[in-house]
Amino acid sequence: MPDRFEITHKDVFGRIGKLDTPHGHIETPALLPVVNLNLMLIAPSEMRQFGAEALMTNAYIIYRSPRLRAAALSAGIHSLLGFDGPIMTDSGSFQLATYGDIEIHSEEIVAFQRDVGSDIGTPIDIPTPPDVAHDRALREIDVTVERIQEATRCCGTDMLLAAPIQGSTHLDLREQYAGLLSKLSADVYPIGAVVPLMESYRYADLSNVIMACKTGLALNKPVHLFGAGHPMMFALAVALGCDLFDSAAYALYARDGRYMTPSGTHKLKDLTYLPCACPVCSSGDRKLTERELAEHNLWVSFSELSTIKQAILDGQLWELVERRCRHPALLQALRTIQEGFASFEAIEPLKHSFIYTSTESAARPEVARYVKKLNRLDLTGRVLITTNRQKTRTMEHEFDTTLLVKAPFGPYPPELAETYPIGQSEVPDPDYASIKSAMKNLIEFIKSKNVEATFAYDEEWDHDALAELSSFATLLRL
Repeated sequence: MPDRFEITHKDVFGRIGKLDTPHGHIETPALLPVVNLNLMLIAPSEMRQFGAEALMTNAYIIYRSPRLRAAALSAGIHSLLGFDGPIMTDSGSFQLATYGDIEIHSEEIVAFQRDVGSDIGTPIDIPTPPDVAHDRALREIDVTVERIQEATRCCGTDMLLAAPIQGSTHLDLREQYAGLLSKLSADVYPIGAVVPLMESYRYADLSNVIMACKTGLALNKPVHLFGAGHPMMFALAVALGCDLFDSAAYALYARDGRYMTPSGTHKLKDLTYLPCACPVCSSGDRKLTERELAEHNLWVSFSELSTIKQAILDGQLWELVERRCRHPALLQALRTIQEGFASFEAIEPLKHSFIYTSTESAARPEVARYVKKLNRLDLTGRVLITTNRQKTRTMEHEFDTTLLVKAPFGPYPPELAETYPIGQSEVPDPDYASIKSAMKNLIEFIKSKNVEATFAYDEEWDHDALAELSSFATLLRL
């Protein structure tokens, strides 16, 4: 089967790509608004004006309605929805998770999705919730894999197949079965049963689940984060490698009077001003109808995806993630995934600049990459490492080599002062986090070299790490 997913630009694990379907391509990262034909605030035919290239709807709901089922089989699902772009269909797994059982087999619903002309079809996977026992998660994964294998035999040649990755919060199972599924003839790889994590703001656990799935999957596979529709978490999810999102949140939030922003959610009744310039909010009328609120939620969601795409093109996705992750749960998630930044460094593209936006910037992959390159530097004799060359110029003749220090990177030869990342970085006066990073890298560097080192430092570099450094370097406070 030809590769249907082409990646055009990358930053961190995020990428701009093109997923080809029978009804045109979807540029990723993309949001597929979920449409329920029995309960609509905005018609599918209107979705393109907000930026939607593709939609998602529930094939099981259509199948259960004799009227909708007949219309879909007769004219096709695109005619039924009045939308000529790509349509992805869900299988009833949500209803299975909610009610415990549904009256249709996986092969039947996959064949139905094929027959109505779905662009991306989904088998009935078992949505194992978070925190269940390992053996239960394993049993239910085996059922899901069996159904995916069945689906590959009955999905036809045109419809793309989604292969959901399950495993609850057991990271070993997520990684193991992501690797297994990536070898099957599937086209899209949704990460399933994560809505409970998002609803309870367990973004750190969600991030670990995404990273485990990405570790198992081949890097060229498109990843769908099932049920994710809030713009405040798009940047982090894209940076972790998610390409597709779907959600009915735009409408569900509107019915509850909730107003979405990239930094969180507000109750509309609590807002004196509308902090948005979308066509709905720019009218100046704060008394929005449910439909108008749903429109705003769509505008802000697609605007955020455009912001993310531009950040990928500019090589500044991590900077955007750090600005977005100000909600305490998202900030915890960002700090959690920093512990696994070694894998990010391996795929991090070359950049032209480094902008320090928060204390979390000190742990970015670019810093780890710099340290790797620094370790290639050979040193002999006596070495002076200084935070202020103006104050130490008169003593440089006493040393064989002089190195400077820049937070958060660490030591560097003066000859590299104008090169990336030292010269092409914008870092404010060093804070504790950036100095801690620089000192850690300095200590590891000096320990690895058999040299006589002197560290001459200014007052702001009076850090706890000086005690460790003093065991193999002379300290000189300037």
